[in-house]
Amino acid sequence: MENIQLIQTNDGSSSLLNTTLNETYHSTHGAIQESTHVFINNGLQYFVEKNHPASVSVFEVGFGTGLNALLALLFSEENKIKVDYTSIEAFPIDWEIASQLNYPEQLKRNDTQNYFQQLHQVEWSKRIKVSEKFSLLKVKTPIQGFEFLQAQFDVIFFDAFAPTKQPEMWALPVLERIVHAIKPGGVFVTYCAKGQVKRDLKSLGMFVESLAGPPGKREMVRAIKP
Repeated sequence: MENIQLIQTNDGSSSLLNTTLNETYHSTHGAIQESTHVFINNGLQYFVEKNHPASVSVFEVGFGTGLNALLALLFSEENKIKVDYTSIEAFPIDWEIASQLNYPEQLKRNDTQNYFQQLHQVEWSKRIKVSEKFSLLKVKTPIQGFEFLQAQFDVIFFDAFAPTKQPEMWALPVLERIVHAIKPGGVFVTYCAKGQVKRDLKSLGMFVESLAGPPGKREMVRAIKP
């Protein structure tokens, strides 16, 4: 993939730069710290602590480098909670590129390298049990091509490229389809804090919170479905 370059972010973890869009896959201030803060701490962990479920269904918009999926897997194992993870990606990176990402080295946890490789190499469009508590369904499709069911997911990780780079991903009809798929009490989290995104989520009946962002970013958004 000639338009993808490996970069290092300020917390020591690596990320990728899409040179066509001139957009990085994570904050240059720190890939791991951004994903942990936005998607794990304020998304998955928040939902678990609030609801104490036996299992959690997560939907991710943008598998990307696989970092969010890896962190969710480690969370499921550490907290002994079942996570059924579904992720879509229209333009997946190949393992040759992904294998250069240093997340297993940075996270320093047992089996992380093995898990990370499995996440990238599992068969597409088939739910695979990656660890005792974590299963993954990866679908190679743009979000417009994914068929959502009503009240299907507990937690949404919305990790598309920024609205300035991929405005179609943040359009109201897309957000409407996703909100339709969130269970009552479910959580939507994204790094993006643009006013239009917050207004659109509110117009869809979501309770929208502006939270402190990860290092280098003032705000992030969490929305709860009543």
